[in-house]
Amino acid sequence: MNTGLMWLDTDGKRSLEEKVQRAADHYREKYGRFPELCLVNSRVLSEDRKVGRVLVQPSKTVLPGHFWLGSSG
Repeated sequence: MNTGLMWLDTDGKRSLEEKVQRAADHYREKYGRFPELCLVNSRVLSEDRKVGRVLVQPSKTVLPGHFWLGSSG
């Protein structure tokens, strides 16, 4: 990732999709474009999934409740 943003959302009432969308919206506001990728803890997600425009992938290196969003360009 050339540009990245770490987002924390520990609200147990929100779905994964809501959390990713909120984080992506914040990323767009900050950087002026949508992220392409979001890494989440592998205990939350076991396989790749699309949420809107964002590819969400599991990662063992991302802490629970954190969302690492980024773009290659």
